[in-house]
Amino acid sequence: MIEQIFMLLCIFQVKHWICDYPLQTPFMLKKFQREGWVYPLFCHARVHAVFTLLISSAFLSLYSDMAVHDYARIAVWMMFLDGVVHFIVDRIKAHPDLGGRWKTDNPKFWWALGCDQMLHHLTHYVIIYVLVTSVI
Repeated sequence: MIEQIFMLLCIFQVKHWICDYPLQTPFMLKKFQREGWVYPLFCHARVHAVFTLLISSAFLSLYSDMAVHDYARIAVWMMFLDGVVHFIVDRIKAHPDLGGRWKTDNPKFWWALGCDQMLHHLTHYVIIYVLVTSVI
């Protein structure tokens, strides 16, 4: 099982980079605005959620012996968890009065960005824990 955990850690790291950088469109970057930020941020969080659904579904279909509707339920819950946490954490980071008030020349900008990334990775660890414990 250690191989599957390591594989999931790598896959979620790559997933996070793909969703946060190449797949984040200029429209999604409007999440930093004071107004009109909800739908762009929702779209960004949805990209993360969909990738988590795909990864979770693939992992559970390959490594579990449970029925499709059982592992689909788990995968959907992991999708919601990742999407909701991503939405909340990114809003705190991007809000003009919170993490978004600092520019790149301020160390607090980097602290906020680092905290944001850490919380996303911790979310992935929870997801990996649920996936792995579901198949053993």
